[in-house]
Amino acid sequence: MASRRRFLSNGIGTLALASMLRDEGLLGAESFTRPPHFAPKAKRCIYLFMEGGPSQMDLFDPKPKLNEMDGQAMPESLLEGVKFSFTNKESARLLGSPRTFKKHGQCGMDMSDLLPNLSRHADDIALIRSMHGDQFNHLPGQLLMLSGSPLRGAPTLGSWLNYGLGSDSSELPGYVVMTTLGRGLPGGAASWSSGFLPSNYSGALFRNEGSPVLNLENPAGISPDMQARTISAVNELNRQRFSGVKHPEIESRIKNYELAYRMQSAAPDLIDLSGESKSTIEAYGLNRQDKTGFQASFARNCLLARRLVERGTRFVTLFLSTWDQHSKLDSALATNTQISDLPVAALLQDLKERGLLDETLVVWGGEFGRTPLGENRTGFKTVTGRDHHPYSFSMWMAGGGVKGGQTIGTTDEIGWGVEDEPVHVHDLHATILRLFGFDHKELTYRFRGRDFRLTDVHGEVVEKLIA
Repeated sequence: MASRRRFLSNGIGTLALASMLRDEGLLGAESFTRPPHFAPKAKRCIYLFMEGGPSQMDLFDPKPKLNEMDGQAMPESLLEGVKFSFTNKESARLLGSPRTFKKHGQCGMDMSDLLPNLSRHADDIALIRSMHGDQFNHLPGQLLMLSGSPLRGAPTLGSWLNYGLGSDSSELPGYVVMTTLGRGLPGGAASWSSGFLPSNYSGALFRNEGSPVLNLENPAGISPDMQARTISAVNELNRQRFSGVKHPEIESRIKNYELAYRMQSAAPDLIDLSGESKSTIEAYGLNRQDKTGFQASFARNCLLARRLVERGTRFVTLFLSTWDQHSKLDSALATNTQISDLPVAALLQDLKERGLLDETLVVWGGEFGRTPLGENRTGFKTVTGRDHHPYSFSMWMAGGGVKGGQTIGTTDEIGWGVEDEPVHVHDLHATILRLFGFDHKELTYRFRGRDFRLTDVHGEVVEKLIA
């Protein structure tokens, strides 16, 4: 009895539905893909989420006037009704950027000296300088960017796409999430939740080292035959229960168990990088040495993201925390770009060389940007950082049907607000869904008596982004 209890307690890794159940007719036939509303340009997405809020005027949006006005007060009219997390409005002063900018590519895109590798891909990138939202704290800002709602409980973008399209892989999750070694995330599992969609559309959190998923291997003493017979019995009970109550979570459990079984053979191959060339390893920077291990960790995640989409995973999110530079902006921002610039550029090049970039959408950005004001939080002796700023910030997209080599939108001369071509978070989501072949108003799920969608009652497609 103890052995049986130990077996049953090992989670989805050991109670996975065996593929032979389907082969033996114990599972109904299931299509892993579904048709979109119209022909898609993108089939898969790698979302590089820079948690914390990267400083746009130090990376993508040069502001000479801001540098000229360094140390001066802002007009009171701009500060009226504005909320800050830590800045004292009354004594706040503008803070210029020490970064240097150059134009790159045939398109002449401005990028900071902190992005020497990414800048070589300027002609593949669509830079959006006019992003804006309405949440100025991290958790609601992240949830808004990832799920279209600042509240917990809404499905994330990756869940919506897997719900709408299904998965191209029968052996790996359709939605995979990886975080950088040792760095947390305020939203936790809510950042990759399926919300009110069935739980089989949630993101699967992969670990950085060892087996990607805990309890994926069989416990000692459990043979494949024992596993198959036990799973067959559990599956039969699940089917009987589902036939009676029709609860979607029972069906989701069946699908999750089956996927976990298939992952037992697919996951080890995924993380085995021995077949990658030395030049690929070096291009991503897996051989870089740093005291924290963050560089190698994020580089490995970028390479695994390519291997995942290559194997049919629909949506991969890589979280890199944290870009929340309230102080020590210059040095901390340099650290973040040292971690990320090389592997992100390598990912774009790798996808391009393998013929994957045309159908793989790459998105880079955080939940908001940083204010042009220096942070003057009480107790800080010097002003060396920037506060949260949702009123204007930068993001970029590449591949997957995006028209590269262009900059969309402008901000005012100090980078406070959007001047033209504003792109709200809901507009970004509507555009991403369009790239995947969906009318964002028609991709819905009925919950609590009404139809919900990623963009709720908002959102306009940014046609200029689409090739």
